[in-house]
Amino acid sequence: MAENNNVDQDGFTPEERAAMKERARELKAPYKRPKAGPKVDGETEVLGKIAEFPEADRVLAERIHAIVKEVAPQLESKTWYGMPAYAKDGKVVIFFQNASKFKARYATLGFSDIANLDDGAMWPSSFALIEMTPAVEKKIAELVKRAVG
Repeated sequence: MAENNNVDQDGFTPEERAAMKERARELKAPYKRPKAGPKVDGETEVLGKIAEFPEADRVLAERIHAIVKEVAPQLESKTWYGMPAYAKDGKVVIFFQNASKFKARYATLGFSDIANLDDGAMWPSSFALIEMTPAVEKKIAELVKRAVG
């Protein structure tokens, strides 16, 4: 996360605190009695979050979402700390952190410890992302395929 000197007494930035509140809401959601209207599914919630992003983040997130849905349709879309994420058996495998969320200079494509990216004694589990090119799209597709393979 980007360094931010605007921290509260517990050492969290306003953006980090907001992400924690999002996560608490996500954890409570299945246990809340539904109010009037249809229940929002994970796919709808992820697409709604993506639509809220500033344009640069939105373009990246939309392409990642499309790639994940194409390469790994078995993954469930959900939000995780208010970010688009993709889960297998309820556990997040892949997530996208928009740059604007923590005022960072780049977005992040991340993989959890259940992703099958192991490569010897050390391997990357997250990637900085500033632009979507055909080569980047190809690399993301390969990583997603490998992560769930």
